[in-house]
Amino acid sequence: MSFIANHVRSAWNDKQTHVVAFSATAIALYGYDQVGMMSLINTNEDYLSTMGIEEKPPIVGVVVAVYYLGTAVGAVLFSWLADKLGRKKSIFFSLASASLGNLIMFVAGFKFQQIALWVMLAGRVIMGLGVGGIDAVIPTYSSELSADDARGKALAQEFQSNIFGLVMAFGINLGVTVALGTSNQWAWRIPIIVMQVYPVALMALVDTLPESPRWFIFNDKQDEAKAALKQIYGDEGKQQYDDLVEAHEKEQGDSVGYFEMLNPYHPQFHATMVTIMCQVNQALTGYGAVSVYGPQIFQLLGFDTRTSEYITLGNYTSYFFLMTLAWLLIDALGRRKLLIQCSILLSISFLILTVFGGLSENSSKVDIPIIVPGILGSITLFFATGAFGIGWLATVWLIPTEIFPMTARAQGTAISVIIWGLANFAITFLTPVLFNNLSYFIFLVFAATNAVAGLWTYLYLPETGGRSFDDNQEFFKQASEAKTWRVSKVAKGEWSKMLYPDPESDGDRIVDAERVPLLRRVQDQVPSAE
Repeated sequence: MSFIANHVRSAWNDKQTHVVAFSATAIALYGYDQVGMMSLINTNEDYLSTMGIEEKPPIVGVVVAVYYLGTAVGAVLFSWLADKLGRKKSIFFSLASASLGNLIMFVAGFKFQQIALWVMLAGRVIMGLGVGGIDAVIPTYSSELSADDARGKALAQEFQSNIFGLVMAFGINLGVTVALGTSNQWAWRIPIIVMQVYPVALMALVDTLPESPRWFIFNDKQDEAKAALKQIYGDEGKQQYDDLVEAHEKEQGDSVGYFEMLNPYHPQFHATMVTIMCQVNQALTGYGAVSVYGPQIFQLLGFDTRTSEYITLGNYTSYFFLMTLAWLLIDALGRRKLLIQCSILLSISFLILTVFGGLSENSSKVDIPIIVPGILGSITLFFATGAFGIGWLATVWLIPTEIFPMTARAQGTAISVIIWGLANFAITFLTPVLFNNLSYFIFLVFAATNAVAGLWTYLYLPETGGRSFDDNQEFFKQASEAKTWRVSKVAKGEWSKMLYPDPESDGDRIVDAERVPLLRRVQDQVPSAE
């Protein structure tokens, strides 16, 4: 036991491990709140009665959707604070906002039931502000403290915790619903208040984090930057400091605002559009709908409500474990290849689900037991969920942190959160309509949209893995000179390939990943047993 305790203590003292562990827990908060918490609360009879919306289904969607509008505003607000006050303070205030919003939701309807709905809406917006800040600042902070060849792994590990939060929320929801019934107020209040564990614990630990050395240098705090780098990297801190100062000198005077980034003639416009399209394409995968309306998806395959809820929990649990492959592969295969291959798998999976959904709905006509397409369809959906997690969950949040200069990085990640929030706001309203009007043909729609997402990625997304922040900005300069956004036509397609340290050298030389065996690349992502 003492060996384990010493190992855990040693890992916590390793500041990079410390940052990943903290960031992962913060991202778990987003997973708990975004999907898992409200999914079964929306079917609780006492909740609907307390809010006065039992006969107003559209209002149920509004309560869910306003959260995403809050995240969009929070992304801008807390990204601005991250540049002005530092990453750590912005993270603290984001957590405080999420905690306050959660408490407001919890007390909604205890007193003054006539305004319970408005209290709940206020709580959802305030919590959305905080989670939007976390989504915008944490990926930036984490990437700024990760090595160039490990940024993807670090963020994928953090987003695996996102799915842990989802599993935890849905499991607690389902457990209290089964135990207490849908007419008990505590069946919906308990899942809300349990979320307090995340922001309260994290706020207590924020002060133990190192501040971003990049932020220190950007704000002319040289001594603090040196101290932070020594704390994080030890003896390598001096070289890291020199590299950061050199990068800062190149970027000085290049401050940029949101409207400038949306100006087609501005140097950051191309990177901004890549960021926007990454989130649009993630929405096109259809997994916002699968996550929010998981039980309804399984009902399309012929299962009753309670069975669908249990299978949904199983799907989320499988999702969590399959996310391990994401952090093993993202720095081994690269961002592009992972996204494109998973888009192909998702398109095929949804085509198959269209067939099984049709067989389930028409089982009596084709003389097939409904359980057969139900089981086969569920296996396919489990596989598709894993493909989404491995390819599309973390990667689209990683790319904005890799392609912008320091002067625009916080704004770039904020824009990513804004588009994510607006896309999920739309999904919240559109998916029930699609369910009602298309039934199982909704799977066919997702097959087509995944093909579109994969095609855009193949044509226009540069490979950012294995390259420094400065290297990745070079792509946009070369694309501007070549007057094209097509990756294959910029620098003879160099940016369609992943770069990787040459195993035959001292690690300084970078080579095309095609020359490094895949097994070697994956092994390098697995922690040493020493």
